[in-house]
Amino acid sequence: MKPVSSFARSLALSLSLVVGFTATSVATAADKMKVVTTFTVIADMAQNVAGDAADVVSGTNPGAEIHGYAPTPGDRGRASDADLILWNGLNLELWFEQFLANLGDIPSVTVSEGIEPIAIAEGSYEGKTNPHAWIGPKAALVYIDNIRDAFSKQDPDNAAVYAANAEAYKAQITKTIDPLRERIAAIPEDKRWLVTCEGAFSLKELYLWPMNADAVGTPQQVRRVIDEVRGNEIPVVFCESTVNTDPAKQVARETGAAYGGELYVDSLSEADGPVPTFLDLLRVTATTVAEGLTTK
Repeated sequence: MKPVSSFARSLALSLSLVVGFTATSVATAADKMKVVTTFTVIADMAQNVAGDAADVVSGTNPGAEIHGYAPTPGDRGRASDADLILWNGLNLELWFEQFLANLGDIPSVTVSEGIEPIAIAEGSYEGKTNPHAWIGPKAALVYIDNIRDAFSKQDPDNAAVYAANAEAYKAQITKTIDPLRERIAAIPEDKRWLVTCEGAFSLKELYLWPMNADAVGTPQQVRRVIDEVRGNEIPVVFCESTVNTDPAKQVARETGAAYGGELYVDSLSEADGPVPTFLDLLRVTATTVAEGLTTK
């Protein structure tokens, strides 16, 4: 038998190290907790808390209308091997409970648990909690705490990582929100009318419909808002990015109000769009509102 050269021995050792390292890396990746969320806003929050310790996937695509969403077989496939599912609750994802039941025994957590509720003022949802709680400065921080706690319970080995990431992310949210809140607060109170397609905010609102799951853009809804915009001399009208903007634009045309553009609430955009992250959503939406209400 020929002696093995030193080069051959070195090559064999290098290959074994590479194979061993690759196997370890794959195993580590496979061992990561997989988290599926019902929509992109929660997914971005959750990914910031997870960092590199867990994989987070949104069950719906950027730009999706999440109230009356119809899950696809692909959605079920993405969620079937999840270790944890996060959802908003508050009657937002009307489709979710059946979707979860079809998946079997996968733990789920309602990330809005413990928020201070704001009631919907009118329509078929009158008196029920406005489900868009993540738009509120205090509630957004509650979401992060709930995500942190859910992750730590499901994956206690990485609890310290989740806690540190959550605190850092809450600081980022606060840093983003505070100057925006000050800008809105500088607008005279009698001018803080926010006319939108769907009721989602905590300013003095006038909306075409209370929830996207309702009948939307009916002649009666449009006429009522036209009358209110004229009666209160409201200068600008907005609409959410995930719905048909035509009714809001009709209100603007018939009243002479400006159309202030789309507000991002229920969904993030694609990575190359205007709001690829939750922090971008807060910044862009608040800036759009402030500029619309203060532009002469």
